[in-house]
Amino acid sequence: MERIYNIPLRKEYQKAPSYKHSSKAMRAIKEFILKHTKADDVKVGKYLNQLIWKNGPKNPPHKVNVKVVVEEKIAKVELVDAPVEEVKEEKKKPAAKKEKIEKEVKEEVKEELEKEGLKEEVAEKVAEEVVEESGEEIVEEVTEAKPKKSAEKVPTALELAKKKEKKETKKVPTVAELAKKKSSK
Repeated sequence: MERIYNIPLRKEYQKAPSYKHSSKAMRAIKEFILKHTKADDVKVGKYLNQLIWKNGPKNPPHKVNVKVVVEEKIAKVELVDAPVEEVKEEKKKPAAKKEKIEKEVKEEVKEELEKEGLKEEVAEKVAEEVVEESGEEIVEEVTEAKPKKSAEKVPTALELAKKKEKKETKKVPTVAELAKKKSSK
């Protein structure tokens, strides 16, 4: 259902103190729409909200011409002349994530092998083999792990310092380990 209403606001917002006129006007819009559409909820559009608050909390417009669209007991209210914004949903390709993870794994393995003393070419070949072997695990990880921005915890300064400390401290090989390496070569 789609309708156009001219909502009078002046009589309503004059019932409130001057510093609350705009907020009272917003409440009046919602009450008017609930009364005339018999909807359960009202969603006020971006442009209507900007128009009400344009002159500050003390000077809302005296009347507003709005377009109301009711879908599933929810009334969406927007200015009559407001531009219609279409929401485009772009599906992210899991292949891009997979390639990114593969690249990260390859770089990590290559760095570790170079630290152990292998040549760069050999380290790169071994890194590629590791990525090929762990390909299924990477795909599972990409499909399972869907990070939520709201659920992510922001690390504190103390946690960041501990992480940095762990990265900087390297395991020093014992004499026995060094002897094993020499004897195996």
